[in-house]
Order: sequence, then C-alpha cells, then structure tokens
Amino acid sequence: MSDVLTDHPSPPAPKSSRRRELLTFLILAFGIWPILAVGIVGGYGFLVWGFQIIYGPPGPPSH
Repeated sequence: MSDVLTDHPSPPAPKSSRRRELLTFLILAFGIWPILAVGIVGGYGFLVWGFQIIYGPPGPPSH
C-alpha cells in the first residue's frame, strides 16, 4: 500500500505513445468535434424550422 503513495515521478511517455496521443488530439480537434458541432447546430436549426412550419413564425398573431 505504501508503494502507491510514493513521491516518485512517473517515467516519461515513450515516443510511440506521444505520437498516438498527438494523432488522437488532431483527429478530435479537426475532425470529430467540428463535425459534431455542425451536426448539433444543424439539428437544432432543423427542429426550429419544423416547429415554425407547424406553429408559424414567432411574433404577434395576425389579424
């Protein structure tokens, strides 16, 4: 149990691990997250559009 709580720093990550971590970051930052963001905003816009098709645009009721 005392081995777990020692103050020894962890060894540096190997080169292949850093490369894989950088590649994962780049895929997330420039691939998955932008696509997900566009999908969420587009989905919300589609829901608002559908709501307005059924219930009409916001504003005072017409005469």
